[in-house]
Amino acid sequence: MMWTEIDSHISQVTGEKFQSLQRHSVGGGCINQGYSVSDGQRTYFVKFNQASQVGMFEAEALGLQQMYKTATIRVPKPICWGTAGSSAYVVLEWLEMGSANTKSWEEMGRKLAAMHRWNPPQFTLGNGGSQGGFGWDINNTIGSTPQINTWTANWAEFYAKHRLGYQFQLARRKGGHLPQEKELLEAIPELLAHKVQPSLVHGDLWGGNAGCTVSGEPVIFDPATYFGDREVDIAMTELFGGFSAAFYRGYNEVWQLDEGYEQRKTLYNLYHILNHFNLFGGGYLSQANRMIAQILG
Repeated sequence: MMWTEIDSHISQVTGEKFQSLQRHSVGGGCINQGYSVSDGQRTYFVKFNQASQVGMFEAEALGLQQMYKTATIRVPKPICWGTAGSSAYVVLEWLEMGSANTKSWEEMGRKLAAMHRWNPPQFTLGNGGSQGGFGWDINNTIGSTPQINTWTANWAEFYAKHRLGYQFQLARRKGGHLPQEKELLEAIPELLAHKVQPSLVHGDLWGGNAGCTVSGEPVIFDPATYFGDREVDIAMTELFGGFSAAFYRGYNEVWQLDEGYEQRKTLYNLYHILNHFNLFGGGYLSQANRMIAQILG
């Protein structure tokens, strides 16, 4: 019954009758189940979670939709999403993935920079989205943690309140002891005093959320989209092993990173380490405290 509903939804949205004859379980990330489904001619990628998580899939699809419309870097095109029985689902374009080479990495850097430079056509340069500034029209998730995207005119204020402040709050509830939390939050206006143009960012750009198609075209997926400082994406690419040097070369060809990025990247990656503590516990707390001490010098 569930697959019948999904097939019907795909048929309705695409305008072409679709009946999934082949279904294969594939990786769906840390928190979802993934399937490739095919009628012998067309193939789609379907992710599942509990029905209560439909908002997470809607936000993912809308983020991909917005990135897709920039016509810069390739993302899987969202087809449809909804609930069927006790499950939430999202259907995406199926992309046959291959392995990246130097040329692919350089192109990924160039195309990400192009996305960061993109501006919604209905706004003048400097406005982030429907209300301008930093944030997004809806909240989404970072992993399974809520990500607050309330539109804010000032980047330092947005980052202090809706990124680090929120994660600190969750960490306290989890019993995490972060003695320099207040000092760090007070220092953020000075630490983030550089001029920031709102950029459409992926928001969760580690190696597991980037790759290449079999033809060598770079792709990014599983976003936590919002309008923010472009450096948050570049910083995260360095967090878990780092991307190829060719990626950074390509990025800087199109849009050179600003002076001071090397100092700011630790502050930006602190958000993800705090989130990892809130999701998984363990040694991430001591890592967060070391990062805070490093930032405050």
